[in-house]
Amino acid sequence: MSEVYICDGIRTPIGRYGGALAGVRTDDLAALPIKALMARNPGVDWAAVDDIYYGCANQAGEDNRNVAHMAGLLAGLPVDVPGATLNRLCGSGMDAIGTAARAIRSGEAGLMIAGGVESMSRAPFVMAKAESAYSRVAKIEDTTIGWRFVNPLMKARYGIDSMPETAENVAVQYGIARADQDAFALRSQQRYAAAHARGFFEGELVPVEIAQKKGDPLRVTEDEHPRETSIEALARLKGVVRPDGSVTAGNASGTNDGSVALLLASPEAARRHGLKPRARILGMATAGVEPRIMGIGPAPATQKLLQRLGLTLDQMDVIELNEAFAAQGLAVQRLLGLPDDAPNVNPNGGAIALGHPLGASGARLVLTAMRQLEACGGRYGLATMCIGVGQGIALVVEII
Repeated sequence: MSEVYICDGIRTPIGRYGGALAGVRTDDLAALPIKALMARNPGVDWAAVDDIYYGCANQAGEDNRNVAHMAGLLAGLPVDVPGATLNRLCGSGMDAIGTAARAIRSGEAGLMIAGGVESMSRAPFVMAKAESAYSRVAKIEDTTIGWRFVNPLMKARYGIDSMPETAENVAVQYGIARADQDAFALRSQQRYAAAHARGFFEGELVPVEIAQKKGDPLRVTEDEHPRETSIEALARLKGVVRPDGSVTAGNASGTNDGSVALLLASPEAARRHGLKPRARILGMATAGVEPRIMGIGPAPATQKLLQRLGLTLDQMDVIELNEAFAAQGLAVQRLLGLPDDAPNVNPNGGAIALGHPLGASGARLVLTAMRQLEACGGRYGLATMCIGVGQGIALVVEII
């Protein structure tokens, strides 16, 4: 079995819903980090890329015709470089990296691009076909996030809780207090602000230039979602599921736009293309949980993967846990035996601050975990996240 190296990685800034990146087509957004990888690695024979794997959760709009392959073509890769789009909802970008790593590990590939994209701003409304001739009923669904065209059997058996409802379920079932959720959210914003101030994210960002009708292009260089806040301001927010609920807009991740791409290689491919390996991918695992409490998914996925690798949580110098909601993040940390304010968990902030462009977030976690390991001198990094409809995913990298 071949080792699998991460040789480079880059992402766009993460835009707010309807924000700076809303004017960028999803397929164009997906191409941007691939273009950046090509510019940063001029010694690579890009015709030798065996495949592109991109995660994308929506695939109902401009991302509907295999956005991975479209991204490669739009980025300027040779036409004979193929691509495939993976959908494991929130875990899609991480799954793309893990799946590419498996291809390299098995010897079926040597050089791969893996990552993900999501433009939640541009997710379209879709309309179902009529169920009978001359029907006057038209049902329109919003594809931005969550259930649509619900199967009655699924609803009867498992429920169709919205993402905030699943977080509220977790908060009740695992006893996660509102005050703890708000404190978790504030830490995410504060840690991001500190990381931004010291320039941490500059090393993983490619600016996005957006043509304007008049004047110079708009240049987006920083994440747009983070906000200054306080524990008092967070406490004043009303629940989004019910007025007395604990899940609020302040302790949940955002609805966002962004894309990420990583360059993976076998040892032989890295030597041939003059690439410097930065980390190795040790493995990936997924696990299923009840859909109504999907947020706890990272706990069993992490346990499954660490057992397989013969590693322990104590060995993880960096843990990037996607903060879909503070409630589920806290539940996962407590299930894994981690303190609420563990310094190695999201040390630069998480999705509550940065945002959560669904298909891109998993790849962002892996990229940030690797870069934080490089910054702190650590060895092992864990990236893990929950997934809608009840799953978790985890991936471990080791610094070289």
